[in-house]
Amino acid sequence: MTPLFRSLAVALVAVFMALPVEAFETRARAAFVVDSTTGTVLMSKQADKPLPPASMSKLMTLYVAFEAIRDGRLTLDERLPVSRHAMSYGGSTMFLDTTDKVRVEDLLRGIIVLSGNDACAVIAEALSPDGTEAGFARFMTQRAQQMGMTNSTFINSNGWPAPGHRMSVRDLALLAKRLIRDFPGFYPMFAEKEFRFDGRAAQNIHNRNPLLGLGIGADGLKTGHTQAAGYGLVGSAKQGDRRVIFVISGLESKAARAREAQAIVNWSFRQFVEKRVLRAGAEVARARVWMGNMQSVGLTPAEDVTTLLPVLSSDRINAEVVYNGPVRAPIRRGEELAELVLSPDGLPPTRVPLVAARDVGKGGFMARLKAVSGKLLDQLRQGPEGAL
Repeated sequence: MTPLFRSLAVALVAVFMALPVEAFETRARAAFVVDSTTGTVLMSKQADKPLPPASMSKLMTLYVAFEAIRDGRLTLDERLPVSRHAMSYGGSTMFLDTTDKVRVEDLLRGIIVLSGNDACAVIAEALSPDGTEAGFARFMTQRAQQMGMTNSTFINSNGWPAPGHRMSVRDLALLAKRLIRDFPGFYPMFAEKEFRFDGRAAQNIHNRNPLLGLGIGADGLKTGHTQAAGYGLVGSAKQGDRRVIFVISGLESKAARAREAQAIVNWSFRQFVEKRVLRAGAEVARARVWMGNMQSVGLTPAEDVTTLLPVLSSDRINAEVVYNGPVRAPIRRGEELAELVLSPDGLPPTRVPLVAARDVGKGGFMARLKAVSGKLLDQLRQGPEGAL
């Protein structure tokens, strides 16, 4: 069976007559911006290149910790000891020492708000298969692969500079989406602006996320900085029903990071609007059926289809239905048979699964004979393979 490309004969299909959306020229070394609501990628720059993620990789430590709490392997009130190794970390810390036994909930806030390198190591050693931070890092790498983060390798739990400790900005965006979706009970921690732990770290009590409190819907997630990585941010903002997730990396200063992040959020919400283009169950095309009791079957989206459009464009977009056909019977209602490819001007295509609108059974003897005869006739008309 060969792929067939069909243009939809509905009002959805048209060529944009308006101006394309103006591209955002980021100064970041790498960047990825996605509208989480529709899955539309708004910006992609070196999105799959593994780079030093600095403290942004702490998000993976948090994800594994949240999973452990959800599964009952760790509790918020449990107190964890601080090893000499965890205490040895410099940089941003909670100023923990080996006399401490710290509540898990405080360690989580210490990671999220204070970016504590020591707090990460305490969590890592508690959850590690072999009790070491290195063992936890290997576990994180395996878990990241399972989640689809194929350009992520962890050497430690906190992003401390180490050869081979790498993540791509696309992986970081995927991780942010999973944190927001999978752990809504923990996610509000990322919007907390301040955490005073035990009165011992007065110089480190503020969240470094420059977008919190600006009134633009920002509610997470994590900054990062090392000399090799530059200044970066995994951020998210929600306005109305739309949520945008973005990752920027490799900026030259805190101020540049703050300016770039705010500009990306404003651009993402102001230059695009969400539109529902199809309702669930609406037939958009028909697929040919092979050896069935019907010659074709309707194709419909299983759910309402929404997409983002540039504000300067019309409400009509280019669309194609793509499927391998004819489709062999029997076919079950709801079986995925095709893709609807929506191509708004200036944006990457969006692919939407299309399913069978009804059951199609196998045809009787005559229907099957007719189908086979038709196939043989087609081959005879084409002649020997390779003939002119």
